Amino acid sequence: MRSPVDPFTPALELAAAIRRKEVSPVEVTDCCLQRMDELDPRLNAFCHRADDDVRKAAADAADAVMRAGSPEDLPPFHGVPLPVKDLLDVAGWPTTQGSAGARRTPATASDPVVRRFVDAGFVLLGKTTTSEFGTLPFTESEALGVSRNPWDPDRTPGGSSSGAGVAVAAGMAPLAHAEDGGGSIRIPASCTGLVGLKPTRGLVTGATVSVEGLGTSGVLTRSVADTAAVLDVLARHDPAAWWSPPAPHSSFTAALRRKTPTGLRTGVLTDSPVDGIRVDPACTAAVDVTLRTLESAGHHIVDTRLPLPPADELVAAFTTIWNTAGAGIALADPDRVEPHNRALRNAARSVDSWAYAEAVQRAQRLSRRIVEGFLAGFDLLVTPTMACLPPPIGAWRAGTDADPLRALLNSYPMGVFTSVFNVTGQPAISVPVHHDDATGLPVGVQLVAAPWREDLLLQVSRTLELACPWSDRRPPAGKP
Repeated sequence: MRSPVDPFTPALELAAAIRRKEVSPVEVTDCCLQRMDELDPRLNAFCHRADDDVRKAAADAADAVMRAGSPEDLPPFHGVPLPVKDLLDVAGWPTTQGSAGARRTPATASDPVVRRFVDAGFVLLGKTTTSEFGTLPFTESEALGVSRNPWDPDRTPGGSSSGAGVAVAAGMAPLAHAEDGGGSIRIPASCTGLVGLKPTRGLVTGATVSVEGLGTSGVLTRSVADTAAVLDVLARHDPAAWWSPPAPHSSFTAALRRKTPTGLRTGVLTDSPVDGIRVDPACTAAVDVTLRTLESAGHHIVDTRLPLPPADELVAAFTTIWNTAGAGIALADPDRVEPHNRALRNAARSVDSWAYAEAVQRAQRLSRRIVEGFLAGFDLLVTPTMACLPPPIGAWRAGTDADPLRALLNSYPMGVFTSVFNVTGQPAISVPVHHDDATGLPVGVQLVAAPWREDLLLQVSRTLELACPWSDRRPPAGKP
């Protein structure tokens, strides 16, 4: 039986249709579950399904629509399904952290990010695949299997928010929770043709500060408007957090209704920040498309170079912190942790606390140097999201039998442009402005702004969305 719901409808449009009683939360959820049944055996986006829980939540949401005195009484995303990446706790569901060595006991409480989703009316749809502890930009693991790109199932969808990207791109969910510690929102956004915003460090708080603030939560969506509206949900002042700014003065959705400033000083970075990494012509083509569009909209391209420090200094500071990404995770069987994460743990344990603190301070000094140079030279920076197209499944394995840390080194072309801005903490977004004719793959471009200027990123991204529309693109493997 044909569903009354178009599975590629943006979340805001679904929420509005639910409020108008044109479609029921049950119908929307059933559409998602049916798509999961049809597509997920091939693509592997979901690692935990709790269909009975999901259907009950959808039925409760439908009842609430009928009881509401007016549509304005309902939260903004009432009845819209949203899956959660399997790095955050959802009460009553297990959190595997993508690891065969993790405990499988249900979480007793939900992470604050999850609670904000529930408060906004979302129906939690299940949990999506991730690389173990989120340390690699793909999911090909003993615990969760191989997640595949709906544009080409022989290629990765990126990661570590792999399942989130697959679920949204293939129409199994209208949007999905994701996390980004080195590019894990923006990389799958580029690989699967979605919008992915990494917020400013500290804007979105969770239960703890992840890897010294390198990591943050966000979402993968099909539209800039959805991304802005969900950021309004997530960017809440959290007095219990280790650090949390005041709530934004105005909404990010409202920013999209304001006129985008013109004459922005727009910088460009297309050379890899790490020597020896070739940038694929399709990725530089995405930058070219973006610059032409921005020039047509009245912005100025400037020659100023981003003052990046020597790559070895930045990589050393980043990796010293990154090696601790699995810290604090309770394991049932540490021997089943994957080889590259065992190697990261061993590397972290070889660094004493004094040396670790020095590395954190070094990262902060390097970050200050970059951000001060950015503020002096740019309003906006344009880079490729990745230096490569989505790699084939298994490409990361080269040399890992001899050295498990090669898994991370082999992934550098995927994260070389994104991870810099996890160190600086600046907001950065990937938007799918380009499509490579030779491979049929989407290609994202990364926009970076000054800290706390998500509003500007969203405005400029909306300009690109109107000039280079992507909403009608459908991946071949997203068809049942």
